Amino acid sequence: MRTTSISPWKQAFQSGLLGGAIAVLLALVGMVAAFSGRYIVSGVFTMGQFLFLAPILFLAYMTLRRAPQMPPFRLLQTGMVSGAASGAVIAVFVLIGSVVNLRVMFINASPQLYGILTFNQGVGIGALILLVAGLLLGALAAGIILLPERTRKTIVQAALWVFTIGLLRDLIVTVSFRWGPLAAIIKQFFAVSGLTPVGAAILIALIGGIRYWQLGKNDPHAVTFFNNTKPTVRWLRLGLAGVILLLLPPILGIFFSEILDNVAMYILMGLGLNIVVGFAGLLDLGYVAFFAIGAYVMGVMTSPELGFFNMTWWEALPFALVTSFIAGVILGLPVLRLRGDYLAIVTLGFGEIVRLLVLSDWLRPWLGGTQGIQRIAQPQIGNFVFNTQQELYYLFLAGLGIVAFIAWRLKDSRLGRSWMALREDEDVAKAMGINHVTTKLLAFATGALFSGLAGTIFAAKLTSVYPHSMNFLVSINVLSLIIIGGMGSIPGVFVGALVLIAAPELLREFAEFRYLVYGALLVTMMLTKPEGLWPEERRRLELHEEEHSPAVSAD
Repeated sequence: MRTTSISPWKQAFQSGLLGGAIAVLLALVGMVAAFSGRYIVSGVFTMGQFLFLAPILFLAYMTLRRAPQMPPFRLLQTGMVSGAASGAVIAVFVLIGSVVNLRVMFINASPQLYGILTFNQGVGIGALILLVAGLLLGALAAGIILLPERTRKTIVQAALWVFTIGLLRDLIVTVSFRWGPLAAIIKQFFAVSGLTPVGAAILIALIGGIRYWQLGKNDPHAVTFFNNTKPTVRWLRLGLAGVILLLLPPILGIFFSEILDNVAMYILMGLGLNIVVGFAGLLDLGYVAFFAIGAYVMGVMTSPELGFFNMTWWEALPFALVTSFIAGVILGLPVLRLRGDYLAIVTLGFGEIVRLLVLSDWLRPWLGGTQGIQRIAQPQIGNFVFNTQQELYYLFLAGLGIVAFIAWRLKDSRLGRSWMALREDEDVAKAMGINHVTTKLLAFATGALFSGLAGTIFAAKLTSVYPHSMNFLVSINVLSLIIIGGMGSIPGVFVGALVLIAAPELLREFAEFRYLVYGALLVTMMLTKPEGLWPEERRRLELHEEEHSPAVSAD
């Protein structure tokens, strides 16, 4: 049993105050009022209501989940304390706003906002409703904790799916126009804003039923279509996935193809950095340098503007990859003895050196300086030129297939196990006979090779390359998607790129609030799944050691 220095009541009260404060913050920045007309379920529940009620439920749930074991009735009381504290904070804010003109300091503290927070029932009754709503949400959090695991996961996941589908209503309806007769069926689930109540009920029943059935299979060794290892079934799965991937651009259109291209580019870089950071445990903050090297070598080799070589894209590709590989070795040589923060600082400096060299007047005749390089060649097969988002998607897809296969094969190879041994304990790895020099250099060089490949396709995509595209933020984004997906996990790189790169584009309807929403999603994810969305099994066990360790009797 876990112990805590703070009593459950006090902890619940503190988390309740925090939940109420978050709700008030979202109201004061304008999100609650801005999305009060944006329905998740038409006529039932708006995005504005979700924004100030969800923090109450989430904070109560997280508090109860981390609290020591307690009887069901006491758990219910604790949840209600947290919910009531949140409701009280919002109620106090509304009461203060009714007697003090808060718009002098907070422009969004309008009568419309107070009406939304009180459900248009007036200040007095509305404050009472907020307290009752907080109590009910706290009790709901306790009820979710008390449910059997199978039922709890089913309800939570069905609710999340319905919320996501209702939130992305406009995008789904727009894409469905390309699906012919299927579009008419899909439109029946949606109202002018959000899902119809009937559509939401059908989705909850459908998604919940499927998930409940999946969770009911208690035998982990049960053979299904998704875990069958027979060659015929495995090839059928791969063929089905391949057909879906090939059909995505014509189905989704130009806008979504552009998003897919950006996601694929970051996956390519993520697979490379995952080898350096996830497999070998070498923190690299200058990873964008190899991306820039690949792009600039492609530009120098193919651009008629510079007039040096004037090669085709395919002819220049080996030179760009070899140069990126060598650059990885060059970076690795001076940092062989460095670890941790010192390694991160040196690699960060390497990235900045490459950026400043590109910007320098000294190399301007060869690299274009601040003007960059234009008229870079695009890949061409016969008379077919990869010059649109949808066509470049297939080039990215081919690159991803090759790089993912290499990364997958390397992970369980002798070299991959050497990388992981260095990550766990370098001194022990050297004592066991692992050549740490060669192993580290190959990690840096392989990661640089994958990043350079992404840079070459990026240069062809834009037919130009500029120094401002190679800033430090690119390295941070690639590192972040690895952390989000799960360190050392190859599927995690794909999931992390979808969340980190695709999510902000899909949340464009939130306008200036989209990064606030996105940040809240990331905070929620890190609190609930610190190991990542699709972690490596060893990493999952490390962070949940208490859950998997047997109970020890106190004799």
